Amino acid sequence: MASASTDASPGPSAVTGPRSSGDPRLAVVVITHRRRAEVLTALERLRDLPERPAVAVVDNGSDDGTAEAVAAEHPWALLVASPENLGALGRDVGVAALERALDPPPELVAFCDDDTWWEPGSLARAADLLTEHPALACVTATILVEPGGRDDAINAELRDSPVPGGGGV
Repeated sequence: MASASTDASPGPSAVTGPRSSGDPRLAVVVITHRRRAEVLTALERLRDLPERPAVAVVDNGSDDGTAEAVAAEHPWALLVASPENLGALGRDVGVAALERALDPPPELVAFCDDDTWWEPGSLARAADLLTEHPALACVTATILVEPGGRDDAINAELRDSPVPGGGGV
């Protein structure tokens, strides 16, 4: 199994690295914990995106065979098997692993949970927006809930955030 440690060592020695990205600006970090079926589905969707992003999966201490299944079914993805549940901090671990594994490291990293996915073309669109508007620091996607693709209630909260912006994009 390809894995990387979460300590401060110079880098994972058993990792062959994520596949080359079709769009070298982009990479995706996926975190998971005891959700083998969900993360495998998310990885299938990420693998098939036209952007072909490099992907790191951080398994947060699963004991249900998640890491082994990811390594077996998606060897193109960089797997970081943490011995403990780091929660959202697993995203930082994934970004660091991508920075060590890719030369050059990605300019932009998107996050994805094990039960979410990016629509084809959406990562490229987000990357284009960030490139065209250098003052823009973050792009948040519209969250649709399946089945049916209805708006998640958080969308209105994110859209109407009281955080001051620098103008519409």
